Amino acid sequence: MEWAFRSSKTVELELRPIHVRLATRTRGHVFVVMLAYRIIQELAIRWQLLDITVEEGIKELCTLCVEEVSFNGAATAFNQIPNPRESVERLIEAARVKMPEVLPSRDIIATTERKLPSSRIMK
Repeated sequence: MEWAFRSSKTVELELRPIHVRLATRTRGHVFVVMLAYRIIQELAIRWQLLDITVEEGIKELCTLCVEEVSFNGAATAFNQIPNPRESVERLIEAARVKMPEVLPSRDIIATTERKLPSSRIMK
């Protein structure tokens, strides 16, 4: 248990103490931390043959994105995951995850903490 608690503060999880007052919220927080820890354990096992750490694998997966597809500016659009590059595809296969072919579009604008170059800012 102590090892799990220490691991929950690592770079992969980036969890820090939170102060909650209700018992249900405390239990919820502990559940999420332990679930994330268990997922990291499973990824470490599944990616072991790829000779990659969980942190490196997650950084590689962060490069995966979606494309919005619409026809002639139609109101109905959908999101599609492009074919990932080989390194990302190996991680997904090793994790035994089946990627969806189409994702619903919900008109949600994604944000980033990084400053975008002025050429990429939509006006």
